[in-house]
Amino acid sequence: MSVHELKRAPSADSPAPQARLQLSGALERLRHWAQVSPLHNALRHKRHGHWYAWRWIDALRDVERLADGLRQQGLTPDSRLAVSARFEPDLLLLALAAHSLGAEVLSLDDELPPQALRQTLWRLQPSHAFVHSRQQVLDWVAASENALTPQLLIAGQALPRLPEGAHLPLLELRELLGRGEPPRRQANWRAPVGSGQLWSEEGTQWQEGLTVLLEQWLGSGQCLAFAESRGSTSRDRREGAPSGLLLSPQRLQRLADEIESRLAPPDSWRRRLCEWALAHPQGLLARLLKHRVRRLLGFARLQFIWQAPQATTPPATPAWIVEFTRNIA
Repeated sequence: MSVHELKRAPSADSPAPQARLQLSGALERLRHWAQVSPLHNALRHKRHGHWYAWRWIDALRDVERLADGLRQQGLTPDSRLAVSARFEPDLLLLALAAHSLGAEVLSLDDELPPQALRQTLWRLQPSHAFVHSRQQVLDWVAASENALTPQLLIAGQALPRLPEGAHLPLLELRELLGRGEPPRRQANWRAPVGSGQLWSEEGTQWQEGLTVLLEQWLGSGQCLAFAESRGSTSRDRREGAPSGLLLSPQRLQRLADEIESRLAPPDSWRRRLCEWALAHPQGLLARLLKHRVRRLLGFARLQFIWQAPQATTPPATPAWIVEFTRNIA
């Protein structure tokens, strides 16, 4: 089913700059990697307990199919696609497809309460939108009853049963993608020695995150991996053993809190021993403790932590993050 472009009111507020995808030459860079490394892993995502992979050639083909599907659903250079979900391959590829057609791509917090979601829809007036979970679909359907309705809501999962009288046009991503080769399941996957792998464990609440992820991914040509869910992040990170972290300052602080929770209580002899080890980083004990913390956090291969330009480490950040950052600078 094709739909016509919705003309947005001229008075619609412009989104904050960090909420817009700002990326030049994205499709050209994707084509470059699909040409020089077509069979290398480009994206990895854990789903239903198993790792799945997209090769660079697969990623390019999916973007081209999604762009064709979006064009058939009325997306034009005058359109706005709002994405609201955890970062994962489907979201990135859909955003790239819309961006390649000249549409504006906006990031909306995927945990907005109902009233805030209604207000955001009124303010931004997206023509198309993407959410992942069934609960998000229900939330958007409810919010759209009293807000400006997007002409199409795309769902990453199977559609839930909708309330009677719901009128928001819905489409599953697989229908938009059409027929194509599905991502490949990987059994007993381990990162090859010396290969780089970027890691993300956030969502669109990090408004500049989509730009950061695409810039780092397409700029480096490294594989970008994602955890299955918020609850499985630590476990999946240990399995993935990333070499680079793409985290917002807020998530970096939560990671520091996670490290803090794994250390001995303050003023205990074990905690004083840790602090002494950090004060003497060249000692054997310090190296053993650091190795243990790295392994528990999935940082055994860590070489890079992305930080916002001119950002400084928050004063509350434990010394372990400072130590990681110093060692890989």
